[in-house]
Amino acid sequence: MPRKFTPKVVTANALIEGDVIWLTANDQWTRCMDDAELIEDEAHAQLRLLVAEGQLDKVVGPYLADAVSGDAGPAPTHFREEFRTRGPSNYFHGKQAEAV
Repeated sequence: MPRKFTPKVVTANALIEGDVIWLTANDQWTRCMDDAELIEDEAHAQLRLLVAEGQLDKVVGPYLADAVSGDAGPAPTHFREEFRTRGPSNYFHGKQAEAV
C-alpha cells in the first residue's frame, strides 16, 4: 500500500553563495524557510521540483523536503532540515550568531 503524501517544500543551495534556500509560491528563492511554499499535493510537488531543477544557473541540488505548517510558515520535520535552517556549521556566524 502506498504511503500517504506528506507536505513538502522545495529546497536547494544557492549556486554562488552556497546558502540554503527554499522556493516560494511566486518562484522566488528565499533564505528563510518561513517564506517557502508548503506543498500539500504530490503532483504539484513534482511540478515545483521541475521548476527548481530548471534553475540550475541559480541553485544546486534541489529536492523535496518534508515539512509541516508552523506558526510562522513551513517548519521542518527532520533534524537535517532543522539543522539546515540554522546556516553553515563550519564556524559561528550568520544565522547562528544572530540566535544568541
